[in-house]
Amino acid sequence: MKTTLTLMAVGTALVLPVAASAQSPADIAYCNKLKMLWYTYVEMDPSTSVATALNTCYSASAAAIPVLEKALTDAGFTLPKKK
Repeated sequence: MKTTLTLMAVGTALVLPVAASAQSPADIAYCNKLKMLWYTYVEMDPSTSVATALNTCYSASAAAIPVLEKALTDAGFTLPKKK
């Protein structure tokens, strides 16, 4: 378990700077919609990767969006449309 968390932390550290350079207002808005869905309807503690994605919607939405989409679809949610 510690190895997995360490690898996820290292992977996130490597991906987030690259993703942060490609921010768009549309990505940030969509990521925030996904974040609001999670906080409003999901009644479980997020995994480390989901927690990281929830906290980086503004700074690294391109990296956070796929993580949040998977977590929400796994929880049975229909995703909002991207604009």
